[in-house]
Amino acid sequence: MMSQLNPTHEQNEQPQSDELFYYRIRFRENGQEFSASARMGDLRRGDTVMVKTDHGLEPARIYGSAPVDPTGVLLRKVSCEISRRPTSDEDNRYQNLAGHEEVAFATCERLIEKHQLVMRLINVEKFFNSSKMIFYFTADNRVDFRGLVKDLVQEFRTRVEMRQVGVRHETKMIGGIGICGRELCCSSFMKKFDSVSIKMAKEQDLPLNPAKISGVCNRLLCCLTYEYDTYRKQRRGMPKVGRKIKIGNEVYRIKRQNPLQQSLVIGTAEGEERLVCKTEWSAGELLHPDKQIKKTGRKTENDDQAEDELDKSRGDHDKDASNES
Repeated sequence: MMSQLNPTHEQNEQPQSDELFYYRIRFRENGQEFSASARMGDLRRGDTVMVKTDHGLEPARIYGSAPVDPTGVLLRKVSCEISRRPTSDEDNRYQNLAGHEEVAFATCERLIEKHQLVMRLINVEKFFNSSKMIFYFTADNRVDFRGLVKDLVQEFRTRVEMRQVGVRHETKMIGGIGICGRELCCSSFMKKFDSVSIKMAKEQDLPLNPAKISGVCNRLLCCLTYEYDTYRKQRRGMPKVGRKIKIGNEVYRIKRQNPLQQSLVIGTAEGEERLVCKTEWSAGELLHPDKQIKKTGRKTENDDQAEDELDKSRGDHDKDASNES
């Protein structure tokens, strides 16, 4: 089978250039996009190419050029390397590959029903060299699929792997449109899932409404991680909400922070609000917190020094709880 991966026709042998060109490719029509490098500069959208993978050459489609650093300073990172154009036989087999996966999907669903297994088939991936087939599924509990695998091996005469995935990976494979109106991040460009916590939404002053900060998978939005570190850095050195600040001869209470603009919304005792920029509030005097009076009537002072130290080290030692790895 490996011999079929080598070019057999002279017209498929393209002249190689010393210069690297970068493209966006997809292994399946509705699959995820990857960046790839090649020494062929004449590839166009829709062209089929053979890409080096861990299990041999796999065909893919060109979906356009990948952006590069115009200055040439930064080295372009890629996920794959394009080896060559396919032979006519390889191109024909690639055209039929999606159909074979659809047949395998239908066959597996029929066998799942036959074995009365409580699982949901999500996707089927067949290696181009027919050496292996991977069946992705979801289930609430562990599933004994040994009988299913035995029937699938007898049906397709190849290695079979059953891979259970979570709801995030399920959404990644199925795809969809997010609340932003764009293609889901997980199905378009994300390679792995980072930990997401409700603290990230709080840090960015987002509404803690599950309907607004949850994605199609009913988990917290992956994009909550994109600007989280920026917000943490911008908040460092800014006075906390609730503290009193003296600007000029007036004393105000801080009501809101605008980290990206480095501004504060402050209010007077009469309830009036005003927006002050960093130049104004940094020139003001941050007052000590008010003394707290306990129910016993005794006065105790807050440990203001510890609070200030906590402000300075904010975000340096936070450990976010992950909703789902």
